[in-house]
Amino acid sequence: MKPYYFAILAAFVWGIAPVMEKIGLKNIEPLSGVIVRSSGIIIGAIILGIFNNNAFRLALKADPKTIIFLFLGGITASILGQIFFYNALKHGEVSKMVPIAATYPLVSFLLGLLFFGESFTIIKGLGIGFVMLGVFLLR
Repeated sequence: MKPYYFAILAAFVWGIAPVMEKIGLKNIEPLSGVIVRSSGIIIGAIILGIFNNNAFRLALKADPKTIIFLFLGGITASILGQIFFYNALKHGEVSKMVPIAATYPLVSFLLGLLFFGESFTIIKGLGIGFVMLGVFLLR
């Protein structure tokens, strides 16, 4: 399957999740919502490990640097980012909060330039400009 198809499927699934989460946050505080959501992630990861032992074994054999960075990424995105996102989602409109939160590639883009020496092109610059314009229009 081509990478673009995976990206489209991810966008579709990620587009559905905030609607379910907005409904779920109606009668619960965002921090409690993150705990419930994280429990679902843990259960899902265990199920994936059960059905794909090879992936689980390979994860356990990963070098310490890999484990540390993936673990930190999980804390950063799945805990801290989710707390901020759930606060926005609980108190804001899904149609505004989701697109604004989804501008995280701007941060990744800048960090990619800074830490990985990735190239800046006119096309990338235009894409970033359009993302920023979209946020401006949603405010």
